[in-house]
Amino acid sequence: MDLDLAQVRAFVVTAQRLHFGQAAAELFLSQQALSKRIARLEDALGVRLFDRTGHGVGLTPAGQRFLGPAQDVVRAGEAAVAAARHRERPLRVTVWGHMFVPLRTIRLVVGEQPDLDIELSLRPGFVTALAGLRADEIDFALGRTHDLDEPWPRTFTRRLVRLDPVKAVLSRDSPLAAASALRPDDLRAGRLWFPAAIEKLEFLRSFVERFDIPGDFGGINLGLEPFLDHLRGHPDLFSLLPTDVEIPSGTGLVEIPVVDPTPLYAWHVIWRASENHPALGPLLDAFARTARAHDWLAYDPARHWLPDTDRGALGAGGATT
Repeated sequence: MDLDLAQVRAFVVTAQRLHFGQAAAELFLSQQALSKRIARLEDALGVRLFDRTGHGVGLTPAGQRFLGPAQDVVRAGEAAVAAARHRERPLRVTVWGHMFVPLRTIRLVVGEQPDLDIELSLRPGFVTALAGLRADEIDFALGRTHDLDEPWPRTFTRRLVRLDPVKAVLSRDSPLAAASALRPDDLRAGRLWFPAAIEKLEFLRSFVERFDIPGDFGGINLGLEPFLDHLRGHPDLFSLLPTDVEIPSGTGLVEIPVVDPTPLYAWHVIWRASENHPALGPLLDAFARTARAHDWLAYDPARHWLPDTDRGALGAGGATT
C-alpha cells in the first residue's frame, strides 16, 4: 500500500504528544481535521493505532510497533523535500531582538567563513521566528528563546551559542552612577525599567524575582534612542543591557558592570531537525569557532547568574567553567 505522508506525520506528532489538541496546534490543523487524517490512516492499515478513553490517549500495540518506522518515513520525506529545495537557494537565516543587536553576533560568525551561502532576514520575536520555521519560510534562527505554552517541538533543534554578560545603564544623575561596579543588592536602590509588559520579559522578570529588585515595566518599545532618552530623564530608573550593546557618547548615561553575580543573557540558534542544507554544517562550525575565540560560553556558577530555563541548556551548548 502507498502511505500518505500527511497522515503518517499526523500519527507521529499525536503519538509524541498523546494529546490531540497539542498535536493539532503543532500541525496547524483543527482537531477534527487531525482526527480524520488518523482515522483514514487506521482504515488504510486495517488496525487501530490509538486507544481513546475518558482519561486520555494511548498507543495500541499496533501503534507502538508502527511509531518507529513511521518516524523514519517522516524524516525521509522531510529530507527529500529539503534536498530538492535547497540545492538552488541559500540557507535562510533570521534573527530577532533588535535592541540586543543580534546582527553583531551573525557578523562575527560569518566573518569566520565569509563564503557561507546564506540569506539574512529579521523577525520581530521568538514566536514569529518559530512560526517561520514551521511554515518553511526560514531555515535557521538566532535570538533569545523562552519556554512555550506547550512542550518544545521535537521537530526542531535548539542550541545555546552565546552567554552575554549584562551591564546596568543609568542616568549620570542617578545616586548609583558613581559606582565602579554594582551588585544586584545595590540595584534595589533604583527601579529596573523596560518598555514592555513584564510577561514578555522572561529574563528581566526572572532577575527581579530572584534578587527582589523593584521593577517598572510597560509602554511601547520604540527602539534604542527613545529607550536611552527615557533613562537619561529618569535618574531613579536603570535598565540592563548585554555588554555588546554600545551606548553612544554624549547621551548623559553611564554603563556599570553588574557583579557578584554577573547576569548572563543567553542566545540560542534553532533549526529543523530534518534540515540538510549544505550551508548548515559550516554555519554551526563557524558558531563554534567564534564562541571559542570570544569565550562566549564561559559559565562559572560562583560568578554568574542565569535563569533556571537557561541553566538547563548549558550542557547542550557546551558552556564551561
